[in-house]
Amino acid sequence: MTDPFTYLQHLIQGQWVDGAGVRVTVRNKFTLQPLSTLDTADEAQVRHAVDTAEAAFRRGPLTPYERGAVLERAAALLEARIDDFVQTMQREAGFTQSDATGEARRCVQTLKLSGEEARRLSGDMIPLMGAPHQKGRIGFTLRVPLGVVAAITPFNAPLNTVAHKVGPAFAAGNAVILKPSTQTPHIACKFAQLLLDAGMPTGFLTVLHGSAPVVKHLQDDARVRYFAFTGSTEVGRKIQEAAGLRRTQMELGSIACTIVCDDADLDMALPKVINASYRKAGQVCTSVQLLLVHSSRVQEVEQRLASMVQALSFGDPQDPNTFVGPVISEDAAIRIDAWIQEAVASGATLLAGGARQGAVIPPTLLTHVRDDMKVGCNEIFGPVMCVMPFDTLAQAIARVNATPYGLATGMFTNRLTDALAAAHQLEVGGVHINETSSSRVDLMPYGGSKDSGFGREGPHYAVHEMTEERLVTITT
Repeated sequence: MTDPFTYLQHLIQGQWVDGAGVRVTVRNKFTLQPLSTLDTADEAQVRHAVDTAEAAFRRGPLTPYERGAVLERAAALLEARIDDFVQTMQREAGFTQSDATGEARRCVQTLKLSGEEARRLSGDMIPLMGAPHQKGRIGFTLRVPLGVVAAITPFNAPLNTVAHKVGPAFAAGNAVILKPSTQTPHIACKFAQLLLDAGMPTGFLTVLHGSAPVVKHLQDDARVRYFAFTGSTEVGRKIQEAAGLRRTQMELGSIACTIVCDDADLDMALPKVINASYRKAGQVCTSVQLLLVHSSRVQEVEQRLASMVQALSFGDPQDPNTFVGPVISEDAAIRIDAWIQEAVASGATLLAGGARQGAVIPPTLLTHVRDDMKVGCNEIFGPVMCVMPFDTLAQAIARVNATPYGLATGMFTNRLTDALAAAHQLEVGGVHINETSSSRVDLMPYGGSKDSGFGREGPHYAVHEMTEERLVTITT
């Protein structure tokens, strides 16, 4: 790979090579100055990439022990290089030091978990002799890899989401073609080089840069057996339609809510809410966008949150004191700012916030938000939280379920009956009691329902999705 902040290359058959497609400029997300360039992959390069990935898979995967060892060595290498990864994410993704460090440390855990899953992947014994006329017959299942997996990853978790797709896919014995976001390609290249340095066999990992045309070329090749995608619901629908009978994992959009009940411990809840809403500048699918607060506590919550949000530092992500850095682009910041101004003009009250500064949106807190405002019915994907009151738990649950999405919901209460009622009635992939919607541990199953997609991340669960079950019977 050439100078990492000058020109980014593709990884094909173990070699870093120049692209043959359209030139893309990658910018520093805070200064908005050019950071690096790349040439996207063209159709011939994509076809060649699938050729090499398929050939690597057909040669036969490493043993489960060997795959686990590669992933564990990669985790150790990442720990040793963590400062470099953090600095890259600060420039390329606009992450603050704390956000970038958290992303890198979680990635270490994801690699370790994937290595463990590689070594314990197994099938089941089938009690065939429990059926009539099956004397002397035994049966068992194997978990076998699918072949070539396409991993299409986003800008908002450019390291750990990559690991959540590449790690389990390789742990299962698949060859992986990674297409990272063109907004954050360099961190993916660093991750790929890390795996090569850890002993990833030639051809088992490919990196292709590009956007929709590269994805289409992958979709058009039937040898790509599985698509793991994190991104918008609109793009996810198109990938799912093109996949046909091939299997997919879709982690899509969200309007994430957290419920604060009348008995909530606010000293515990509010710091968690602040972190969940504003980390990574609110660019997390589970960031708290709608904070549903019992009407008896809403005035207290608004007053306390307003002072807490106003105290958050924002701006340069390389300043260690910054809590909220830039969003992914100036265009995204312009859109978010327009939504805020539109809400205020329509009757919302601004409790905290300020003027946009380039790609930086000051952390914003709104109240008196109506359901028909864009900030109340569309995914903001920025550092904006809306406080909305409710009178009964049934109303709060209905408000969450009224969105087309269903990724995760947090709830603060000490009443077990209410917690269990919410767990049964909320139409989401995860319900977190006395945590926010953005509570995630990398070993848990993670995914949504409705327009938030389907399938589960989390190495144990993803490994099973990226394999298929094969039945073997033996008659003696």
